[in-house]
Amino acid sequence: MNFFRQWGKFMMMGARAHARWEIDVSNTILGDRKRLIILGLLTVPIILGGIAFAEQIGGALPEVLGGKKAYSPAFYSTGIFIVSILIGLGAGLITGCIGAGGGFVIAPALMSAGIKGILAVGTDLFHIFAKAIMGSVIHRKLGNVSVPLAVVFLIGAIIGATVGGMINRVLYEINPVLSDAFITTIYSLMLGFLGAYAMLDFLKARKAEVEVAAPHGGGDTLEKEEYQPVEDAHGGKIEGAEMGNLPQKLQSMKIPPMIKFDYDFVPGGRSISWIFLVLSGALVGLAAGIMGVGGGFLTFPIFVYMLGVSSMTTVGTDIFQIIFTAGYAAISQYAIYGFIFYTLAMGMLLGSLLGIQVGAMVTKVVPGITIRGFYAMAVLAGFVNRFFALPAKLGQMEVLPISKQAGAVLENIGVWAFFIVIGGFSVWVIGTFLKNIRVLKGEEGIV
Repeated sequence: MNFFRQWGKFMMMGARAHARWEIDVSNTILGDRKRLIILGLLTVPIILGGIAFAEQIGGALPEVLGGKKAYSPAFYSTGIFIVSILIGLGAGLITGCIGAGGGFVIAPALMSAGIKGILAVGTDLFHIFAKAIMGSVIHRKLGNVSVPLAVVFLIGAIIGATVGGMINRVLYEINPVLSDAFITTIYSLMLGFLGAYAMLDFLKARKAEVEVAAPHGGGDTLEKEEYQPVEDAHGGKIEGAEMGNLPQKLQSMKIPPMIKFDYDFVPGGRSISWIFLVLSGALVGLAAGIMGVGGGFLTFPIFVYMLGVSSMTTVGTDIFQIIFTAGYAAISQYAIYGFIFYTLAMGMLLGSLLGIQVGAMVTKVVPGITIRGFYAMAVLAGFVNRFFALPAKLGQMEVLPISKQAGAVLENIGVWAFFIVIGGFSVWVIGTFLKNIRVLKGEEGIV
């Protein structure tokens, strides 16, 4: 039980850190007129290019350069573009309002809309990469980036992303259904674990009636908690000199070369063997290559809880690695093989930018305990969606003795449950925003 609690806390911390990055990027893009103009200039040709590709260009290209084969049956249409905006909007509302893990629902949502799993992963990676480049905030965080730490970490991340991309492509070539089943299984395990932890955390908080009131009667969010000093499993403050047992053990293993960091927090700095950084990067890159989530949700907890890096240095390095890991994986493992649907990526980007802003403002008028409950429901809905889709895929591969009709019924139940929960949450957030728009106009600091 203690392992479950600690691992759940580990994943939740990563989800919060990644959401904070998404919110920061959204604020940067929407707060700069030049970036908005660039976004508009990029959107139109990509949409028109999607039409041209689907209708004419795709069939003439070899597979390695994005031939039409990879896109079947997810060709461009106005309906698909609108769906992509709605998916981005829903993910953005979750990220902005809850402050954790909205990006986890993108791939399941795309797959539920009929997009192949490998195409959903590649498109999600490109969406993250495009968002990172357009809203890059590295220039504001450079003082917190340990270049040696980041470079060695990225060596492992590139290796991991390469392996993850190869796994997805090999499985797709063997059998597209096998590829979908593999990605679905990975998401089922992750969302099931995180959703169970989030629900237990919500029930515990509700039972204890722990609510932190905001100045206007609203509540705290998971994302806001991330700005508090980080504690290890024993209650020690990671930010300073105190660390948990695991980071102390790893940093005591002097396997050269040693990488030094955190000079601003500890006299003489800390140091850790390169091997642990490469292994950590490989794990993050592998997750990015297979799941298409950029890997950012793992970097923060690995650095803080396992390697003993200060949270300030971790934030800067995490931003740095997201751009390069997502960019490398998106281009080298998916784009050149045709597994990116650029029109969908731009639609998700547009929707998420709007959703994050609306969601972030709603937190000012909604109790924090309510937000925790919605987060648990959203993640569990993603789990149900993927878990119920698995029997049909296993049945198609003749691994599970289930009729095609029964598999389709289960899959439809998962799809409807998912979109009802996410759609209901989105309607509630937007309704709350419109209902309290006068109050929100009086809030200070709203972008």
